Amino acid sequence: MRNAALASLLLLTSIVAPAADAADAAAERIVIEDVQLIGRKEASRDLRVNLLIVGGKLDMVTQSDLVKLPDDLALNAGGGFLMGELAIGQSPSFVIMDRDPREHFEVLLDTEAHVRFAMHQGAIVKNELSKAAPSPPDATPTQRPPKVYVPPPIAVPIRYYDARKWNKFDTKAVSGLFIGAVVLDHQVEFTQDSDSKEQVGSLSEFEEGKIRALRFGLVGTLNFKRPWAYSLYGNTNVFDKGFESDSDDDLSWDTYRLDIPLPSDLTLSVGKQKEPISMERLMALTFTPWQERTAAVDAMLPARNHGVVLSGNAAGEWVSWSVGAFNNWKEANESFSDAASQLIGRVTWVPLVSDDESNLFHVGIGLRRSNASLPVRVRRSPEFSNAPLFVDTGPLSADDVMAYSLEAYWRKGPYLLGFEYLGSDVGSTDSGDPFFHGFHLSGSWALTGEMRSYRKRSGVFNPLPVARPVHQGGWGTLETAFRYSRLDLTDGTVEGGEMDIYSLGLNWWLSRWAQFGVNYRYILLDRFGTEGDSAGLNARLVLTLD
Repeated sequence: MRNAALASLLLLTSIVAPAADAADAAAERIVIEDVQLIGRKEASRDLRVNLLIVGGKLDMVTQSDLVKLPDDLALNAGGGFLMGELAIGQSPSFVIMDRDPREHFEVLLDTEAHVRFAMHQGAIVKNELSKAAPSPPDATPTQRPPKVYVPPPIAVPIRYYDARKWNKFDTKAVSGLFIGAVVLDHQVEFTQDSDSKEQVGSLSEFEEGKIRALRFGLVGTLNFKRPWAYSLYGNTNVFDKGFESDSDDDLSWDTYRLDIPLPSDLTLSVGKQKEPISMERLMALTFTPWQERTAAVDAMLPARNHGVVLSGNAAGEWVSWSVGAFNNWKEANESFSDAASQLIGRVTWVPLVSDDESNLFHVGIGLRRSNASLPVRVRRSPEFSNAPLFVDTGPLSADDVMAYSLEAYWRKGPYLLGFEYLGSDVGSTDSGDPFFHGFHLSGSWALTGEMRSYRKRSGVFNPLPVARPVHQGGWGTLETAFRYSRLDLTDGTVEGGEMDIYSLGLNWWLSRWAQFGVNYRYILLDRFGTEGDSAGLNARLVLTLD
């Protein structure tokens, strides 16, 4: 209802409003001071904020004063009432009215008289606001939190800046937002031939429903002059192994990371975090069309590790780069010197992009070298959370391991096509210096027309937005997907197996906090001198804190 009202307001305003001033339209930065965000619930209070729009996209919503630069279009809303959706990093559409439409319904009937400002998809439609007073010469610009390289595993609410949210807190020293998710699975194994049963045993015992994970976390800032961002995420594994975790403990901490801003727009990330390699590994599963990552990524790249990452951008932010150093002494329960150390780097580039950024092509390359001071073992189940190992090299003594990652993605509106290749060169004379590799080719289509936005800082895609959630009278967001993946762990003297998986997926986001999905997989396994096939389906319900 709210979206329909806003669309009607913008339509009426565009009809009756004169064309926007050419100088206004040409402004790269737009500052709007003293605007009231209308409370969404009857008991909620309005919030007076300042807006910063850069290049047609919302850059900041803050209660702090914004510094106006000489070339800014700086406006004062005089406490006007804003109706619209404000999503950081997106092109906003909203109107600012001179009276409260909740108390004065005539405002909605006479937009020409009462709408003082209107913006549609980042472009000014109408502007009758007065100019804002210039900033003092010695004013210090408001700092945004550092640009984190690895996105959170759970989508942060779009209105995270809204002080009315019960799960958000703000103090002078620290600010934060509590987030969480529960994941419920029900798995059915449809078919399995006799060769597959000889290879991995009967899969019938894995036909069950379970609580896959209960995840919780906290994201926020330490409010120094240049704020530091922090991330803390944990799992309870009482029900089963944790989401993206192999820990058997009742409680495990997946991530504890500080993102520290450095000069030249660099960021230093310190703590337990994802290694900067492979888009598929860096994206949270709640961001992707799939319930599980491909076998190759999960087999050859760890979920998280302890280390430091330095990241930045170039070429107008269309190039992202990162380098990191890691050591897994804590997971391996070894001393730092005895555990394996890794050096990792990744570079991404968007060589082709349309003017409105709805059509873009992404490429990336990553390298990971480990000194392999502990035995190497590559193994994986067939892209189901509840399944036995299908491929396994067993422990291998090695001098070093060099992994290569190649990635290419094309997104055009609601369509996404992706390819990733992973190769792992194991320096093990005893095992014939085997080379393991895998790849996937996947595609998805948002049937309801939504588009994944692109996160320039880290060269990954954000989750699909839910433009018309069910609780607001819409159908939610519906997406279908396909994927073919292959993992080959047979080389040299190692016979770990070769696995091909064909997958189909259907996802329905009822709202930003509720998603239901079904994944079907057909698996071909070549191992122990036989070729077996099996197939199964998993249904998943994800509920997140918003």
